[in-house]
Amino acid sequence: MSITQRLRNSGPGALVTAAFIGPGTVTACTLAGASFGYALLWALVFATIATMVLQEMSARLGVITQKGLGETLAELFRQSVWRWPLIALICVALYVGNAAYEAGNLSGAALGIAAAAGDSEIAFQASVAAISVLAALLLWTGSYRQIEKVLVALVLFMALAFVATFAIVRPDLGALFAGLILPTIPEGALLTVVALIGTTVVPYNLFLHASAARNKWSGPADLPAARVDTMVTIGIGGLIGILIVSTAAASLFALSVPVESAADMATQFEPLFGSHAKYLMGAGLFAAGLTSSITAPLATGYAVSEIFQVAPEKRQRAMRLVALSVIVIGAGFALTGIRPITIILSAQFANGLLLPVVAVFLLYAMNQRAILGDFANGRLANALGFTVVLVAAGLGVRLILRAAGVM
Repeated sequence: MSITQRLRNSGPGALVTAAFIGPGTVTACTLAGASFGYALLWALVFATIATMVLQEMSARLGVITQKGLGETLAELFRQSVWRWPLIALICVALYVGNAAYEAGNLSGAALGIAAAAGDSEIAFQASVAAISVLAALLLWTGSYRQIEKVLVALVLFMALAFVATFAIVRPDLGALFAGLILPTIPEGALLTVVALIGTTVVPYNLFLHASAARNKWSGPADLPAARVDTMVTIGIGGLIGILIVSTAAASLFALSVPVESAADMATQFEPLFGSHAKYLMGAGLFAAGLTSSITAPLATGYAVSEIFQVAPEKRQRAMRLVALSVIVIGAGFALTGIRPITIILSAQFANGLLLPVVAVFLLYAMNQRAILGDFANGRLANALGFTVVLVAAGLGVRLILRAAGVM
C-alpha cells in the first residue's frame, strides 16, 4: 500500500493527532524550547506515551461496545444516585476546558493573520471576530469538510518546515537526549510542563476518539488495526512536538530571543525561509487554529448530546447549538485583551488540570467487564492509566499550591 493510500485510509488516530497539533502545541512547544532549552523534552515524551495509553483505551471502548464514551458513561450511571452530579461534573469539565481551548484556537488562528499584517492589536481582534464567524458558519452548514484538506495540508507543510529547520540549525544532540530522558523542572517551568501535557493529552479527544472508532470499525476483529492506527499517528504527533521544542532551543534559546508574538516564533524558521518565515508561521498558525476551532466545539457537541442521550432526530441540531455556544464563549475569552500567547498557554494549562478528571471516568468505564468482557482493562493498562492520572494531577496540584503561596 502506498503512502497516499495509507493517508486516505487513515483512521481516528490521525483525527486525534490533527486535533492536538494546533496553535497551542506550536506555541507551548516553542515557548518551552525558547525559555528552557531542551530541559522539558521529557514532558513531551511522557505526554506522548500518556496520549497513546488513554487514546488506546478510548478507541478500544468504541470498537468493542460500538458506543461513544459519553453514551457509555450515561448508561453506566443510569441507576446511580450520583448520576446527575457526575454528569454535571463531566459537562462542566468539557465545557470549561473546550471553551478555554477554543479561545486558544481562535487566538492562534488570529495570531497567524496578525503576523502577516504586522502584529497590530486591531488586526488581531478583527481576525478573532472574523474567524469565529467563519468557524460558526462552517460548523452550522457542514461545509468545513470542503476546506479541511487544504487546511490540513498547510499544517503538514508547517510540520515539515520544522523537520527541515531542525536539520539546518543542528541542535546539541547531547543536551537533546539528556532532556528526553532526565525529568527536571527548572525554576518557573512548572506552568509550561502542565501546558505541554495539556496540549498533547487533550481531554475532549477521549470522547472524539471513541465515537470516531465506533464509526470506523465494527468489532473485536478490527481492534489490532485500531491499535496500530493509534500508536503510529500519535507517535508522529509527539515527534513533531519534540522537533518544535528542539528547533526553538537551538535557535531562540541559544540566541536569547524573547517570544512575545508569532513574528518572534517565526524567527526559528529564518535559517530556512529568511524574510518569508513570518508568512509560513502565519499560514500554519491560521490553518492549525481554524481546524482546531472547528474540531473542539464539534467534539463538545458530540459528547454532550451523547451524555444526555438526545433523540437521534434532534441530535444534529443539539450538537450544532452546543458547538456554537463554545465558539461564542471562546471568542469572548480571546477578545479580553489578554496577550494572545498568554491565552494559548493558559488554555493548554486548563486542559492539563482537567485531564485527570476525564481520565478517571475513562478508566472507570474501561474496567466494566459487563460491557467489555475480556477486552476490559488488565493490570498493566490500569497501572499505566493511573500513573498518567497521578502524574498529571500531582503536577496540577503542585502548580495550584504554588500559585496560592503554599509551596
